[in-house]
Amino acid sequence: MKQVIAARTDLGMGQGKLAAQVAHASLSAYEDADRRTQKAWKGDGQKKVVVKVAGESALFELAEKARVEGLPNAIIRDAGHTQLDSGTATTLAVGPGEESLVDKVTGDLSLF
Repeated sequence: MKQVIAARTDLGMGQGKLAAQVAHASLSAYEDADRRTQKAWKGDGQKKVVVKVAGESALFELAEKARVEGLPNAIIRDAGHTQLDSGTATTLAVGPGEESLVDKVTGDLSLF
């Protein structure tokens, strides 16, 4: 079981902003998963990997691939209180899910 969080590299988010957006994405996708998947992922150590994407369109393309594979996923939009404009899509979490399925969607992306 695994979850991958894709974060945009084109926004220039500070480290704290990036960490918060990754956390929001992880929790939101976890909440989208069914109970069996949630329990399995938690019992398996909650493996997470953070990867890079170049822009907004890449987030939405990955989200569509995740949807087609039946994987829980969540795109996070910033509230606009600090560094970014309100509604800016910042991150996407794919999974938790079977590692092979998550890799089918995100396996070609570089680590953050």
